[in-house]
Amino acid sequence: MAEIHPTASVAPGAVIGEGCRIGPGCVVGPDVVLGAGVELIAHVMVDGHTRLGEGVRVFPFATIGMAPQDLKYKGQPTRCEIGARTLIREHVTVHRASVGGSGVTTVGADCMLMATAHVAHDCVVSDGVILANNVMLGGHVHVDPGAFIGGGAAVHQTVRVGRLAMISGMAGVTNDIPPFGFVFGLPARLVGFNRIGLLRRGATRDQLRTLRLANNLIFKEPGEFAARIAEAEQRFAGEPLVMEVIAFVRDTTRRRQLVRPGRMAAPELGGSDEEPGEGA
Repeated sequence: MAEIHPTASVAPGAVIGEGCRIGPGCVVGPDVVLGAGVELIAHVMVDGHTRLGEGVRVFPFATIGMAPQDLKYKGQPTRCEIGARTLIREHVTVHRASVGGSGVTTVGADCMLMATAHVAHDCVVSDGVILANNVMLGGHVHVDPGAFIGGGAAVHQTVRVGRLAMISGMAGVTNDIPPFGFVFGLPARLVGFNRIGLLRRGATRDQLRTLRLANNLIFKEPGEFAARIAEAEQRFAGEPLVMEVIAFVRDTTRRRQLVRPGRMAAPELGGSDEEPGEGA
């Protein structure tokens, strides 16, 4: 029951789900699986061992599952997976995994990848993430649920971006960003937290005030970092948002250092000292 335009090329072996629409000029490789209701609007290429979840929409000139830009890669059967209902706009590139990692590049469900965004090999982009235009994710980047990365931002290989973090446009991110963090600049610096994003997801103002106090203690106060973490854990025990930040900071599987604190170069783009980082 799929609708396939006569100018599209669908290789034998490809699995096409019910209700799929494959528009003019699209190319679908032999190891591709398209879930029910997937729409490839026009001139889309999907290749490799790639799976698109139900309801994914892909706009013209996007490529998904192509070989990684990694000289170590020699054609191994690595994979690429896109979660249900994710929207992939024009000229987006999502590469399949290389060797030496998990073997799969993943974009979660209900994400939006705006025009010309790039997701490199072995990235893990979790559910509900938004990548604005021209965002560049290096290899092995891990973006936790609900994060927002602004237009033109570049994220270095192996960086981890915490849940509901916000990266400003044109930022250069070379270090890990804790949950709810708001970073700005080149190189990116931690200037606050994603206050508006948290409010939209049900956080109370009391929780935000507590998180601000904890963030100031952990990232801005003088003294030994480990001691500040221990003090925050004791002072804010039972506060789930604070505990999430502390767990991220203490995670020994992270491969890069934490982003350093800083100040906004243009105050009108963010919050004041009282309400730092009011990111959307």
